[in-house]
Amino acid sequence: MPPTLRERLHYEFHEPDLLRQALTHRSYGASHNERLEFVGDAVLNCVIGAALFQRFATLPEGDLSRVRASLVNQDTLARLARRCELGREIRLGDGEQRSGGADRASILADALEAIFGAVFIDGGFEAARSVIVDCYGDDLARADPAALGKDPKTRLQEWLQARRLAVPEYVVVATTGEAHAQSFEVECRIPSLDIVATGRGNSRRAAEQAAAEVAIARAVGEQSSAA
Repeated sequence: MPPTLRERLHYEFHEPDLLRQALTHRSYGASHNERLEFVGDAVLNCVIGAALFQRFATLPEGDLSRVRASLVNQDTLARLARRCELGREIRLGDGEQRSGGADRASILADALEAIFGAVFIDGGFEAARSVIVDCYGDDLARADPAALGKDPKTRLQEWLQARRLAVPEYVVVATTGEAHAQSFEVECRIPSLDIVATGRGNSRRAAEQAAAEVAIARAVGEQSSAA
């Protein structure tokens, strides 16, 4: 039996209704997740900011802000939400469900922030900090000030070029949803490393960036394992 969302979050709610609310989009009903998202956004920024402050003891405030922004933006949150299969848990109205809302980056990111807020309300700051740090995992550990302001596609291209490897190929493999709310699935292919990474987004560019993020993580990880 696959793990439940609570098991994937490594947190058991004292008030399960908070988790239910965190997973409810406004299209589904009046008791939706926007207030919890507001709290979660604040807690997330605090947790990530404190973690970066401790890790990078000499990094100036402006650089800390930019590293944090790269970790708490919509694309990163949506990718983390997909990793814990959040889309299948979100309660959506019929229209949003039919138009692919369960995989829309904005909806996924908002729901994940709402969960962080729900954990904070339910269990306090330390519980929320533990869930956030666990959810971010290697993303937080690999946070690199040298990559400030560079999107995943740029970082991947520079990483490959530094090793004299060919740049990747991006291929759209699926398009779903209605014309006004499409979702794209893109593969980032690096034949020289035998890597094919998949990314999804509500635009081709967002999907390419998501695929590049997965590809560079895999490439760096495989190099570290081989070292």
